[in-house]
Amino acid sequence: MDGPARPGGRGRAREGPLRHDRDTTAQGPGRGGGSVGAVKTTRLALVGLLLLGAACTTPPAATATAPSPAPPGLSTVLLLGDSIAVGEALPLAAAFEASGVGFRSLAAEGGGNVVGPFAEEQWADLPERIADARPSVVLYQLSTFDWGTGPEQRAAYDRLLGAVTATGADLLFVTAPPIEPDEFYAPHTADLARAPEVARAVAAASPERAGVLDAGAVWGRTYQRERDGRADRNPDGVHTCPQGAARFTSWLLGELAARFPGFTPAPATDWADAGWAADDHFAGC
Repeated sequence: MDGPARPGGRGRAREGPLRHDRDTTAQGPGRGGGSVGAVKTTRLALVGLLLLGAACTTPPAATATAPSPAPPGLSTVLLLGDSIAVGEALPLAAAFEASGVGFRSLAAEGGGNVVGPFAEEQWADLPERIADARPSVVLYQLSTFDWGTGPEQRAAYDRLLGAVTATGADLLFVTAPPIEPDEFYAPHTADLARAPEVARAVAAASPERAGVLDAGAVWGRTYQRERDGRADRNPDGVHTCPQGAARFTSWLLGELAARFPGFTPAPATDWADAGWAADDHFAGC
């Protein structure tokens, strides 16, 4: 099918092809010509703030320098989603490594959705890619491209649950950050608003194998550019900045610790300053 696209995208796929030009992070004014030293200094200052904020919200952890072995039930975490999840995967990878848990991301810029435009292309090899990752838990962050009717969303989320449980893993849906819809997303806001309720219905029908994590505790219910005087979300109205991605990581670690008692997240000091904040994905911040 012919999918929607916006000109001028500069996206790159991570373990997936570029599909939607809109699904890329914005380039901030002046970022292209700034000196490397200035950008590095800015990012280091931001990471210093993340260390303070994330350390206050991450659950207590052991002080040993070597990560503990992965707890039963949380040996490998697999992340699925669109380009928002691509950015979040950066601190998540550092945090799970520090916590002794395997992590892999199949999130993709320009795709990653299981319903809506290009979803059937995603499904062509998605079950095989999930199985290859050998996850114990799969996180699917609802995509900004999960467009369709309620029955279409339900069928896709049921299909995802089947693909995940076929590998022996459990599925956790994660609600997406609220976006500031432009003319590209405006026709689909009702679909995006409905998606969390559809996911909850799927999880309620299989409570032993599925659940929903409501990230509203992190993002609130409306798009918010800054928090605590710092950039939290990209000015494009969709993506996250390093501070937001770190806050999300700290929250998610806490949610998983509550579900898997043997999992003790590493403290933020072990992952917040691991270099991920300098990734080009956050250039617009």
